[in-house]
Amino acid sequence: MTTPIMTLMIAAVRKAARGVQRDFGEVSSLQISVKGPGDFVTNADKKAEKTLREELLKARPAYGILGEEEAEHKGTDPDHRFIIDPIDGTFNYMHALPYFAITIALERKGEIVAGVTYNPITDELFHAEKGSGAFVNNKRMRVAGRRELVDSLVATGLPNRGNKDHAERRAEMMIMQLRTAGIRAMGSTALDMCYVACGRLDGAWHANLNPWDMAAGVLMIREAGGFVHGLNGEANPLLSNNYIASNADLLPQMKAALAEAKKLPAA
Repeated sequence: MTTPIMTLMIAAVRKAARGVQRDFGEVSSLQISVKGPGDFVTNADKKAEKTLREELLKARPAYGILGEEEAEHKGTDPDHRFIIDPIDGTFNYMHALPYFAITIALERKGEIVAGVTYNPITDELFHAEKGSGAFVNNKRMRVAGRRELVDSLVATGLPNRGNKDHAERRAEMMIMQLRTAGIRAMGSTALDMCYVACGRLDGAWHANLNPWDMAAGVLMIREAGGFVHGLNGEANPLLSNNYIASNADLLPQMKAALAEAKKLPAA
C-alpha cells in the first residue's frame, strides 16, 4: 500500500512518461534547444515538466515546485516543495539510449521525505519514503554488501565542455580506475543513485549537479541502507551540488581515493 502523496507522485511520473515514451527513438524529429555548451533540452523535456507541474499542483496547489526547465513556483505552503526533473539524462534520450529517468522528490522543511524515479523505457519504478524503505517495482532495495573497493563497480559523471574542472575529474577517474574493479559513466545521475540503492552499483560520486538531479536519489540510497553526503562531507548534498554514496565499508575507501586524486598534478 502506498500513501496518498506517493500515489500522487507515481501517477504524475507515469502520465508525464506517455509523451516521453511516444517520442523515444524519433531521433531525427526531436525539437532540441541548446542551453549551454554541451547542455541541451528537448521539447519532450518541456512537455513532461508541464505535465508534472499540472498534476502535482492539481492535488497539492499550495506546494512549491523547483524544476529544471521552468522558473521555481513559490507555493503558499512554505514547508513543502516538489523537486522535479522531467528527463534526467536528456543527452541519452536524444540519442535513443534507454538510460534516463523522470524523477520527483518531495521536500518537507528542507528534508527529502519522498522520492520517485521512473525509467519509462525499461518500466522500472523506484520509490522511497522516509522511514518506510526503498523499492523498485515494489521489491525492497538494499545497497550492495561488498567490503573492498578493489572488488567494486562504481559510477560517476563526465563533465561537459562547458565545465572548467576537466583536469580534476580526470584525476578522479584515474585513481578510481586503479582502486576499483570498474567505473561506469552512464549519463543519468538519478538512475545511478537508484542503481546504488538496489545494489547494481557499489558506489557513485558526481560533481556539478543541481538539486533535481539527485533529490530523490539521496532518499533512495539512505532508505536502502546506504550512506550519501556531499563530496566535502556536507550532510545535505543538495546544498553542495555534488555527492558521494556507497555502503558503510566502501564509502571511506572512496573518500580516501578521491582525496588522493586531489594531490595529483593537473593534467
